[in-house]
Order: sequence, then C-alpha cells, then structure tokens
Amino acid sequence: MQYSKNFYQIRSNEIIFEAIKEESKTIGYYNLPLQDTTEIKEYAASIVKKDIAIIGIGGSTLGTIAIYDFLKKSNEYTKTLHFFESTDPIDIKSKLAKLDLEDTHFIVISKSGTTIETISIFKYLSSLITIDKSNCTVISEHDSKLTDYADKQSIKTFTIPKNVGGRFSVFSTVGLVPLSIIGVDIDILLSGAREVKDSFFDKGEEYEIIIKKARFLVENKNRFNINILFSYSSALEGFNKWYIQLWGESLGKRNINNTKQSHTPIGLIGPVDQHSFLQLIVEGKRDKTVTFIKINNFDDDTIIPSNTLDGFDDLEYINNLSFSKLIEAQANATIQAIQDLKDVPCDVITIEKVNEYNIAKLMYNYQLLTSCIGKFVQINTYDQPGVESGKIILKNKLKKGVK
Repeated sequence: MQYSKNFYQIRSNEIIFEAIKEESKTIGYYNLPLQDTTEIKEYAASIVKKDIAIIGIGGSTLGTIAIYDFLKKSNEYTKTLHFFESTDPIDIKSKLAKLDLEDTHFIVISKSGTTIETISIFKYLSSLITIDKSNCTVISEHDSKLTDYADKQSIKTFTIPKNVGGRFSVFSTVGLVPLSIIGVDIDILLSGAREVKDSFFDKGEEYEIIIKKARFLVENKNRFNINILFSYSSALEGFNKWYIQLWGESLGKRNINNTKQSHTPIGLIGPVDQHSFLQLIVEGKRDKTVTFIKINNFDDDTIIPSNTLDGFDDLEYINNLSFSKLIEAQANATIQAIQDLKDVPCDVITIEKVNEYNIAKLMYNYQLLTSCIGKFVQINTYDQPGVESGKIILKNKLKKGVK
C-alpha cells in the first residue's frame, strides 16, 4: 500500500525550529543584526543638511517611522526626518510647507526601483528643486532602474539585498541609513536585534516566548483570528503601523492545502483607545487575543499639579501624581480587567525604557514570531501575491490614459 498527502497539519516545535534554522540560510533578514555598519556611519556623518526627506512607501518607510517615532520624543536630534509616502496632493503640499528645500537631503527608497508612488513623488520633487549627487541618496536593489538612474547621475547608492523583503528590511540600509544620518546609534540598535536572534537560535528565553506564542496563535486561529496590539505609549504608534503591515501582509495567505489563513492585526494606543475600542474587547465576540505593551521607565517626572482647578476635590487622588505613574496605572487597570474576564487570551510585554536597544528587541521579536507562525501554518511568509492584481490593474489603467 502507498500513501501520500497534501493536507495541512500542525508540526512540532522542534520541526518548526529546524525549518527556521534552514530558512535563515536563504532569507536575508535573519542575519542583518550581524552586519558591518562602518560605511553607513561614515556616509551619515557627511550629511549636513537639517531636513531629511524620505521618499518611499510601505516596507521602505514603516520600520524607520516606527523607530523614529519611538525615539524622537525622548531625544534631541539636530536633523528631522520627513516621510513622503502618499500620492495625496494635500499631504505632499503640507509636508513641503515644513521644508526648506535648499536645506533638505532626499533619500529615495524602493526595493524594486519602480514603485509608482515613490517614483511619482520623486519626479514631482525634482521639478521643484534640482535633486542630484549633492543632496540625494538612493536605496534600492543593485540592478533596479532606480539604482541605474542614480549611477548615471553619480548619486550615492546603498543596496537592499534581494533576499530581504520590504517589511523585513528595517535593519538593512533601508532603516539604518536615514536613522544614522539623524544621529540614532545604529550599533546599539543592531545589538538589541542581535540579542533576540542569539537567544532564539540558542533556544534561550526568546525561543521559549516566541515558539509558545506562535503555537498558541496557530492552534487557536479559528477561534481567535484577530490579534490586537494594545500599546501604552504614543511613541509606539509607528510600531503599531509597522506591525499591521508585517502581520497582515505576511500571514494573510493560502497554505499548502489552499486554505485561507487569517491573523487580522489591529493596533491600539492606550489610554486613548480605552475610550474607543475597549468596550468591544470586553463585551464583544470572543475572537480576539490582546498583547499589551508597556514602558517601565519613561524617564520623565512631569506631575499633575494640585490646586490649579476649583471644584474637583473628588479627584484629589491624582494630585502630584506623575503622568508616568498615571499611564502605568491605566495600563495595569486595563490589563487586570482583561485578565479577570478569563476568556480573552492576553500577554504583556514590558519595555524597560525608551532607547534604540529596546525598540530593536521588540521589532526583531515580532519578525521572528511572524516567521514562526508562517512555518506553523505552512505558507510563504515573504511573498504578497494578493496585492499584485491591484498593481497590474492600476498600471493598465494609467497606460490607457485613465487618470
């Protein structure tokens, strides 16, 4: 008797771990924490313009935005990043109004080198000011049309490895070049990612956390197919957006037996969304998991003063309380409320403080978690066939003159 099968079944943790180890030989993001940053830092030090305009979209910008948003409120950078992502003309004009184009350095990022949004904005900005080797950097694949253009114009280029997908590219030149230019310590950034990598592949604490969480989410994906990230700091808003792309574009696929997989990501910011979404979590359908992210040390002692408003004696318990303690209490109260329900799966990630090291640890952890879930459900985590049809339709419409 002979037997063969093509249906999906959940594999053991050890099989998944070995599959990830094998995959790390060909998928480039795994080894980005090990790279030499000398060339990037030397080039970054040569950029003197104060405004840095990044022209890109999706994976070319979201990771950089996540790190920049996380760090900028706690650091005094002498340069400012501006992101031109959207073809919305109002958005473009409003961002241009904040720039002195003569004191702006442009970074054009497109892995393919032909991203319509990116090239369209690049063309427009080039009509407003001369963009050349004196004020421009290009980051793309080595053989793209964009790199070819840059080479002909003697514009400095950095390469995106072909085996590093856009949404996994934050620790490549895509993120490191602009972040280094504004003064982020990219070596500390990579050291945070490297610690998570080493711990995972040495089967340390990170391995236990990631593999157990991935397995739970896969085994319960039909019941809990919505994954909520509840981040208790406005500094994590960019991270939430990065997570939504990473999670949605990587895990919304058909698996080996053509079954549609769905881990729908939602990003919330506390305490703001306590007043807009928490009701749905608490009393809505039980189809959600919740991950809370807290910051242990905001390194800020701003307090709520007493005796500044008359008639609020019943709220005197907040007098002289620091905002750091208040948001911590709000997070803990919400976490306890969810845990007390006992039927909403949740976990809590606590970031020690706001710095390069900790945001990199968080982001690399989520990259590994995404890869493990992809292996468990047996999909290609790194392609995005579902978005290609829209690109083709758009290109054909534009070619036919439909504006």
